[in-house]
Amino acid sequence: MTVRTEPITDASGRPIPVARTWHWGRWLAAAVALAVAARLAYLIVANPNLDWGKVAEYVFHERILSGVWVTIEISVLATALGLVLGVLVAIMRLAHNPVLSGLATFYIWFFRGTPVLVQLIFWYNLAFLFPELVLKVPFTMIGVKWDTNQVMTGFTSAMLGLGLNLAAYFAETVRAGIQAVDKGQTEAAYALGMTPAKRMRVIVLPQALRIIIPPTGNEFISMLKTTSLVYVVAGHDLMTNASQIYKANNLIMELLIVASLWYMLMTAVATFLQGRLERRFGSEAVRLVRGGGLAARILPKAAA
Repeated sequence: MTVRTEPITDASGRPIPVARTWHWGRWLAAAVALAVAARLAYLIVANPNLDWGKVAEYVFHERILSGVWVTIEISVLATALGLVLGVLVAIMRLAHNPVLSGLATFYIWFFRGTPVLVQLIFWYNLAFLFPELVLKVPFTMIGVKWDTNQVMTGFTSAMLGLGLNLAAYFAETVRAGIQAVDKGQTEAAYALGMTPAKRMRVIVLPQALRIIIPPTGNEFISMLKTTSLVYVVAGHDLMTNASQIYKANNLIMELLIVASLWYMLMTAVATFLQGRLERRFGSEAVRLVRGGGLAARILPKAAA
C-alpha cells in the first residue's frame, strides 16, 4: 500500500518549510564503523606476508575444485538422510505408542548431546568394534559380509555422522511444524475416514512445510560449513584438500582464504535457493490449503 502525504501549508496555502533533523550520533557511529572496517581491510589486503597471487592461483586448483564437489555431495546426501530420518523420528516422537515415542526421544537426546566431531571419529573407527559388517537372512546361513575399513571410508563416515546428527535436529523442527497445523484439518481428515498415515502424508505434512522449510534451509547452509570438520577423517572435502596443500607448501593463510571464498560462494547460492523455496512453499501456499483451494480438491479424493 502506498501512503500519499500532502505538504503542510499555512493559512494562505503556501507550503511551510520543514526543518530536517540531523542525527549526529548516527553519522558519527557510521563514520567510526567505516573507518575501523577500512583499516582492517587494509591490514589484510596490504599485508606483506600474504601472497594474493597464490590465492588467485589456487582458487581454481584441481584439488580445490574436487574438494568443493565432495563438500556439496556430503552436504546434500547428509541433509537428505537427516531429513528422511528426521521425519520418521518426529512421527515416532508424536506416536501414541510409548515404546516408539521413548526410542525417538532417546535418539534425539543422544545425537544432540554428543559433539559432531566425536560422532565422525566414532564412525570412522567403527572397525575397532566391528571388524566385519554382516548382513544375514534370519534363521539361515545365507548372508554377505564386508570389511568395515573398506566400507567406512572418510566419505561414508562423514555422510553418516553428519546425517544422523542432523536428523535429531530435523526431528524437532518437523515435530514443531506438524504440531503447528490447525487441528481442524486433522479432525476433517478423521471425519473422512483417512488412516493416520494418509492423513499425515496428504494433509498435515504439506501444510507443515511452511514451518519446516526455513530452518531446513538454514541447516543445509550450516551443513556446508560443518563439513569442514570432515578433515579429521580425511574425507577429501574442501577443507581436507586445502589443508593437505598448505601442509606441503606452507601457504597456510592463502589456502584458508581460498577455502573461505568457496564456502562463502556456496553459502550465497544456498541462501538464494532457500529464498526461492520459502516463496514457493510460504504462507501464501499454505493459505490456499486452509482456505479450501487445495483441501477442496484433496479431501474428497482422499475420502473416495
